[in-house]
Amino acid sequence: MFKKILIANRGEIACRVIKTASRLGIATVAVYSDADRDALHVKIADEAVHIGPAPSSQSYIVIDRIIEAIRQTGADAVHPGYGFLSENAKFAEALEKEGVAFIGPPVGAIEAMGDKITSKKLAAEARVNTVPGHMDLIADADEAVKISSSIGYPVMIKASAGGGGKGMRIAWNDAEAREGFQSSKNEAKSSFGDDRIFIEKFVTQPRHIEIQVLGDKHGNTIYLGERECSIQRRNQKVVEEAPSPFLDEATRKAMGEQAVALSKAVGYHSAGTVEFIVDGERNFYFLEMNTRLQVEHPVTELITGIDLVEEMIRVAAGEKLQIAQDDVTLDGWAIESRLYAEDPYRNFLPSIGRLTRYRPPEEGTQDNGTVIRNDTGVFEGGEISMYYDPMIAKLCAWGQTREDAVRAMSGALDDFEVEGIGHNLPFLSAVMEHPRFKAGRLTTAFIAEEWPEGFAGVTPDDGEARTLAAVAAFVNLRTQKRNVLISGTLANHPRHVGRDWVVKLNGSGEFAVNVRDEGGKTQVAFVDDDSSLAVASDWLPGRSHAHFTVGGRRIGVKVQPANSGWRLRWRGIDAKAHVRSPRVAELTRLMPEKLPPDTSKMLLCPMPGVVTAIAVAAGDEVQEGQALATVEAMKMENVLRAERRGVVKSVAVEPGSSLAVDELIMEFE
Repeated sequence: MFKKILIANRGEIACRVIKTASRLGIATVAVYSDADRDALHVKIADEAVHIGPAPSSQSYIVIDRIIEAIRQTGADAVHPGYGFLSENAKFAEALEKEGVAFIGPPVGAIEAMGDKITSKKLAAEARVNTVPGHMDLIADADEAVKISSSIGYPVMIKASAGGGGKGMRIAWNDAEAREGFQSSKNEAKSSFGDDRIFIEKFVTQPRHIEIQVLGDKHGNTIYLGERECSIQRRNQKVVEEAPSPFLDEATRKAMGEQAVALSKAVGYHSAGTVEFIVDGERNFYFLEMNTRLQVEHPVTELITGIDLVEEMIRVAAGEKLQIAQDDVTLDGWAIESRLYAEDPYRNFLPSIGRLTRYRPPEEGTQDNGTVIRNDTGVFEGGEISMYYDPMIAKLCAWGQTREDAVRAMSGALDDFEVEGIGHNLPFLSAVMEHPRFKAGRLTTAFIAEEWPEGFAGVTPDDGEARTLAAVAAFVNLRTQKRNVLISGTLANHPRHVGRDWVVKLNGSGEFAVNVRDEGGKTQVAFVDDDSSLAVASDWLPGRSHAHFTVGGRRIGVKVQPANSGWRLRWRGIDAKAHVRSPRVAELTRLMPEKLPPDTSKMLLCPMPGVVTAIAVAAGDEVQEGQALATVEAMKMENVLRAERRGVVKSVAVEPGSSLAVDELIMEFE
């Protein structure tokens, strides 16, 4: 067994590898850039080596810097995590020359499967089902349009060396094929240093289902079931689960056997994933093979009980697999939600800044038998940088059934506190509560179909609105009683707390309520229909999160003071609540509404990033949908388009400019 492992990565995956290596008694070495000097993976490793400036192109993906760190620390093995150098054959070769073990597959398998064009051809030779497409290299945008037209729209334009949704575009017509080709090339070159592009048919109503494979150096290869990864945004996975709610046992077996056949065809060992696109009739087609550990590997670990990182380490050390295919059993259901530093209310644009509050839910087995796991690489007070992937954490929930797992995930998301940056917690909660998700009716177009105009939050129904109104009334009563107690100690004439209040939830109306403490609970009576809800909680003024039992239902709500009211967040609902006396509520209705400033003639930067292109100049007439500028943030290109016809009055920035959120890019006449 190895004595010291260097993790050639950062963030949550570096922390994940360190956790297993430490359990096995193996010393660990972290590497870090300028931006990661105080990162969590640096703090928990036994040793840490600085490898360069913040941009990954000058640090994490510079092979010579990693090799120097290995020499400096005497590490005898390297785990690459995912991304960065994990599927770089030259890196694996460099380690081999250095006499250091690569905790991953052989070089030949990386080369064969890392090139998407070559992998398609090898898959076909191994009798694995493949998607129709053009597997040769494409010279320019004109050729891309011609090929796309011959295949038939829609098509998928993909980077040959791609992964993680980068360098990937869907085109529905010639114009989108031309633009998508150039954007894919740019992203591919930026992310992978390889701008080769290929095109294949886009399968409509697709489900993204992948098979986890595991092999050793002695010819043993098995599959560990499947993962459903259909909830995607911009080809980036957001929610994954294992097993898939769609597959039957026969399809699972057929996909698993084809995945093993492909693995054996390229002499694969270590953990890897064979990804498939599956249509509504359960026909499946090979998409790609990821010759590394996947981001979503925890859900497989939760249903199989197998530590994939440990298996990778043991395989790299020359050990045989201790399990055969017949030993693999799938127990229960697991779901993973990817918590990203991105604002779902602004079309999921990246967000950077300091985590002023970071409180994950409690991990481990819960009272109801479900299990919560949170893989993370950040901490409260840490900073989310613009230089790397925006992932904050991977929250996982396990239950005996899918319904149990979904319910556990919803509760865990409610209990997860993140402040200081934009994040997608409310969106993840909305997915868990969506009837279509609960029914397992998924496709990779789920997000686009269910939120075609973008995510604007969850509007509570009447029952949810009354639940939040009851919470607001409870919070107000506790606050008022605390104020009375304080005033009573400072004056000889303490005031009393009234029972009649009006709760206004922005966007959900008003509720006249009568509130009183009775029998250890707070009774909130609704005047309009004579209904009432009993509320109990351990909440105290100053707490940002608490559990409330409302009408017998236990829920987790984030509570935050906000402009003479309360901001309440629960199950994707973000509600502003004001609790006023009847007279004040009456007068408030007479107040004019404050309107936001008019920015209709401005193009503002929607996220922090770097301007990579300006497509127009002052005086140009632009049409609706026309590209105006391109901003790169967290390794993704974002094309900003005109919302309507107009004439450019002035351009305030130029390519290379670094912009903050809402900074002016151009004005229109």
